Amino acid sequence: MKLGRFVRTVAPLRPIQIYGRLIFRLRRPRPNPAAPPERRSLSGWVPSIVHPDCLSGPGRVTLLNRQGEIDRAEQWNDPGQDKLWLYNLHYFDALAAPADNERQQWRRDLVCRWIEENPPGEGNGWEPYPASLRIVNWIKWALNGAPLESAWLHSLAVQARWLEQRLEWHLLGNHLFANAKALVFAGLFFEGPEAERWLARGLNILDAEIAEQILADGGHFELSPMYHSILLEDLLDMLNLAAAAGAAGRAPFPAWRDVARKMGHWLAAMTHPDGRIAFFNDAAFGVAAEPAALAAYAERLGIARSEPPGEGITHLASSGYVRLARGRAVALLDVGRIGPDYLPGHAHADTLSFELSVDGARIIVNGGTSTYAGARRARERGTSSHATVTVAGTDSSELWSAFRAGRRARIVELTVAEDGDALCVSAGHDGYRFLAGRPRHRRAWRLTRDGLSVVDEIVGGSHRAIARFPLHPDVAAEIDSDGRGAALGGGLRWDSSAPLAAEPFEWSPEFGLSVPTLALSAPAAPAALTTRLSW
Repeated sequence: MKLGRFVRTVAPLRPIQIYGRLIFRLRRPRPNPAAPPERRSLSGWVPSIVHPDCLSGPGRVTLLNRQGEIDRAEQWNDPGQDKLWLYNLHYFDALAAPADNERQQWRRDLVCRWIEENPPGEGNGWEPYPASLRIVNWIKWALNGAPLESAWLHSLAVQARWLEQRLEWHLLGNHLFANAKALVFAGLFFEGPEAERWLARGLNILDAEIAEQILADGGHFELSPMYHSILLEDLLDMLNLAAAAGAAGRAPFPAWRDVARKMGHWLAAMTHPDGRIAFFNDAAFGVAAEPAALAAYAERLGIARSEPPGEGITHLASSGYVRLARGRAVALLDVGRIGPDYLPGHAHADTLSFELSVDGARIIVNGGTSTYAGARRARERGTSSHATVTVAGTDSSELWSAFRAGRRARIVELTVAEDGDALCVSAGHDGYRFLAGRPRHRRAWRLTRDGLSVVDEIVGGSHRAIARFPLHPDVAAEIDSDGRGAALGGGLRWDSSAPLAAEPFEWSPEFGLSVPTLALSAPAAPAALTTRLSW
């Protein structure tokens, strides 16, 4: 490992992430098999979000677009499956899907098998994150009407006790949030001194973490619309259970209703006209609940439904995103940091990238996320997988391994304004300052009723720079004979001040799924590049 990259990666970390990792690895608690606390009397649970069913038969699952069989105990920790697939296997998300009697029996059998074949403290299922999600999913299953056997209640208590000793302070962020949510769920589902301890611990963590993780504009600080959606559902679930347990007035639940409302507004602003999330940082369809489902869930809990903003500029200043809406078009722009300095694990090198929809259909896209491992992971996090400019063939932020970041791009010279009927945003970033001449990428967008203009300029140095504009797979591109324009179909026209090329590109709308498409590219140096998409 390069020493400089290591220092740039470690320097922003918080001390607890370093010593917490040592404690997590060295301290191994013993499972506590004591009898479970009594169940609390609960009433008024509002139906939560329904998720797709990943079970297609007894022990047959489809996760992340990959099928698998769980017919032997060792397959819960199959080394032939990647870690994320195994994590999803232990979540038990299938319990949140509608089911007939046969499918309910598949689920009951799988829960029994999990308890029998995953001894306390052993294997992937007892790692804190999957344990947290499973605790919540089993409890929500019960709240939605499934009778829990005594052995399952006992296992839930053993899992909650184990989790309480294995909180992910070394990771923080959405992992610690999920840990704390599971403690709150266990604390409200059971009653008695032990349950009160879980509840108090979870609430104390969340009170601090919500203040830290939810920004002033309502966005989650890891700046991924997908993870934002996950945490919004988490918050709504806790408000729902608190009301069912008669604890809705207990601090800090009332304040969280306002947080959920702000998070709903943020998500609406970061949603395309097709009703689905934008792809900035780690983001894909099929992981988090859809924005419409979250808005409907919030409404069932008495929180006003959030609608997408109307025409004009919506500047999510704390998050570093801008939404431009004019006439037939909506553009979503990334003009912020890649994420928290101490937690860049879900960041992409996508600074000054954007996505564009016209007439409700996506036209320009970022690449998305299909995996958290290997060379594809590195490529999908890289600058060339986004609608922005690559200088000297390098990434604008120094991302490495699966979840690491060294040097990070910083935004400079941001302006957001209306100019008559035009919506205008301009910004630069210093992510390429390590190159000779300390080049900066400057980009300006101008959206009017009949088109979007983008101007890219590289200031400093003499490096090769390429602007890429990935197209949605439904968009065709026929480049003119002189290379200075292209017809995109549907009355869309692309014009460029420099010759265009059409490059093969892969759009990854879901984990385990990549779709071939094209990216239009053009040189952004030595002269400034002006492109215009008109309709």
